[in-house]
Order: sequence, then structure tokens, then C-alpha cells
Amino acid sequence: MTAHQSDFMRTLTERGGIQQCTNAPALDALAAQGEMVGYIGFDATADSLHVGSLAQIMMLRRMQQTGHRPIALVGGGTTKVGDPSGKDEMRQVLSDDKIAANAAGIRRVLERFLDFDGPGGAILVNNADWLDALAYIPFLRDIGRHFTINRMLTFDSVRLRLDREQPLTFLEFNYMILQAYDFMELNRRYGCRLQMGGTDQWGNIVNGVELARRVAAARGEAEDHAELFGLTTALITTASGVKMGKTAGGAVWLDADKLSPYDYWQFWRNTEDDDVGRFLRLFTDLPIAEIARLEALSGAEVNDAKKVLATEATRMAHGEAAAEEAAETARQTFEAGATAEGLPTVTVPAAELTGGMPAFQVFRLAGLAASNGEARRLIKGGGGRINGARLDDPERTVDASALNDDGVIMLSAGKKRHALVRPV
Repeated sequence: MTAHQSDFMRTLTERGGIQQCTNAPALDALAAQGEMVGYIGFDATADSLHVGSLAQIMMLRRMQQTGHRPIALVGGGTTKVGDPSGKDEMRQVLSDDKIAANAAGIRRVLERFLDFDGPGGAILVNNADWLDALAYIPFLRDIGRHFTINRMLTFDSVRLRLDREQPLTFLEFNYMILQAYDFMELNRRYGCRLQMGGTDQWGNIVNGVELARRVAAARGEAEDHAELFGLTTALITTASGVKMGKTAGGAVWLDADKLSPYDYWQFWRNTEDDDVGRFLRLFTDLPIAEIARLEALSGAEVNDAKKVLATEATRMAHGEAAAEEAAETARQTFEAGATAEGLPTVTVPAAELTGGMPAFQVFRLAGLAASNGEARRLIKGGGGRINGARLDDPERTVDASALNDDGVIMLSAGKKRHALVRPV
């Protein structure tokens, strides 16, 4: 392994955070000289981020932990265009009010991972501040002339869409130019020298590095232009090849209002054995020596490492109290055999429960199935239980007689997903 001059590059390397870098030795030297400014962009397509963005969030966190200043850019402007990377169709057009609300939600998530306070705190910016003010013709003349259609067609975000014969609008085609412009603008405003992102953003990031150099050359400033850098982390997949952050139940959100801390804890607890060490490195702040000890565990002891991963990841996203409560809820549910109050709970009118409801409908209402059909398949396949007893008939009536001593009904989908039904 190459010895690094900077804590930043050493930390990313030993935690498995680097996939590609435009000029790694020069970036390492820059990071060793003192405070460096770097950024990652997040388009405001939802009012939260999910686990699929966590590797990038952790890169910003590592920057701050090693003495540098991260910028989190919310794409209030680029969200109006839509990044075609990995997409088969154009994004839904969002209103300005919806984009603003989503941006506020993203900030709340990022505040869990980054310190925005003080003179050296992380910076949150919105690219609508400069993109909305661009004059179209001058922008095409001054910036667009540095991009050739020939090269733009070679980037994966464009080529893969065309190869699949999916339409690519002219609006989306402009996205890579706007992202490149963002990098140049952040360099001008904040002295930002580094753009980071997932490996699917490599082409867009390289465009920004090259644009700054070309504009400087066109202005006769090439000799004075400071080199910009790009760095990506791999898109995270599990050992079985599943894309990180996607489950049968949908996205694994980082906002407690969209996914409970208990369900978040369970997501990490259910990590595949072969992923535990890698995920401890990427998604926790545990010392490397402690991670090495945990990933050396074998057999049933691997579950202890998974619990540590789940608790540490939940602590970072939701705080100490929520992490400990989630861990205790899981212990009571799986180890003590008790009905744990911390389980996700859905309320139903007492009158409906008294009259009786079909089991498949109860499972859907509890969020253990996305549809009635899915709930029926779950129960027919033997994966549905009520108060620990296996169900065989999805049409079976569930009524008040199913309430346990705690006044709730405990539903289980398989061995790892549980919910409580409480009459009101």
C-alpha cells in the first residue's frame, strides 16, 4: 500500500473509500499542506437522503475529521434539469417550492453527519444561487464552447441511455455542463479544489476539472490556475450483488420520519456476513484496530459484529438514545421473547378490529407488505406470523381476540421484520 502524506488520503484508503482519483499524488500533497476545501453535490429530488448516498456523505465527514472543510452542495438548480446518470427516463419536474422543501430536509440529514457551526464548519450551498441567474446565450458562448458533442456522447450517463434506446432530452443533456460549471464556481467563491462523488459521477467530475483549466487558458491565466481534483468512491453493492440502499421494502432513508431508527438498525443488523468488515470501515467511526478484531469473528459470533455495526450506524444517523433503544428493542424481540414497545406500531380503529379484518389486509396496513397481493404471497409462503404463531390462510380473520397481554398484536414477516398493531 502506498504511503500517504496526508491523513485525508490515508484515512480514505484504509477505509476503502477511493475508487478513482485524477491525480492522487498531487491531491495527497495538497491535503498535507493544510486546510483543503472539497465538495459533493446532492440533487433535491426528495426531502431526505438514503443509504445509497451514505458513502458520499462519509467522504465529507472524513474530510472534516482530517482537518479540511467540506461543502455540501444542494442542487436546487440542477434538480430542475435532472441527472441522466443511471436513469432510463427523465425525472419528474418539481416545483420551486418542492425543491426548497426537499433541500431543507437534506440539510437536516446532513447535520447528523457534519458540523456546520463555527468558522471552520462545513458549508451548505445551493447551486440555484448562480445557475438561476445565468443568461443563456452568454453561458453557451463562454462555457458551452469548451464541450464537444463528440466527447459528451462517450460519457456513460449519455451513452448508456442511447444504447438502451431510451429518450434523452436536450434539457438532461445539459446536466454535465452545469455540474462542471458548479465546480468552477465553487472554486471561484470558496477556493474549492476537490469534487467527490460516486463512480457514476466520474465523467461529470472530470468535466469540471477540465473546464476550469480550459477557461483559465482562454483567459490567459493558465500559469496561475491551481489544479482541481476529482475523487470517487465505488458504488456500494452487497456481497450478493444488491445495490446498497435498496430493499424489498423500498429505500433505506436517513430521516427518522421516513424510516424508523429501529428499522434502520435492523437494516444494518441484517448485513451479509462477508460485508461486515467493509461496512464497519465505510460507515462507522470505529478505530481500524477494533474493526479488525470484529471482522475476525467467525460462526455465530459474527452476529455480535453485526450488532455493533447496526448500533454505531444508527447512533451516527439518529443519535445515542435512538440507537440504544433500537438495540434494546431488538434484544427483547429476538433474545428475550418479549413484545418490545420500540417496534414499529400502526394503529387501527378499535371498531374495525372488533369486527375483524382479513390477515392480508392487517399485514399491509402494518407496512410488512407493499400491497394486498404481496401480503397474500407472504402468508401463503409461510412467512407471516401473528404473536409468533404461523399463519397459513391470508383470508383468516384477525380480530380483538388476537390482542396479547400488552394490548397489541405482534405481526412478523419472516424472522427479521416485525410490527405491532394497536387499537385506538
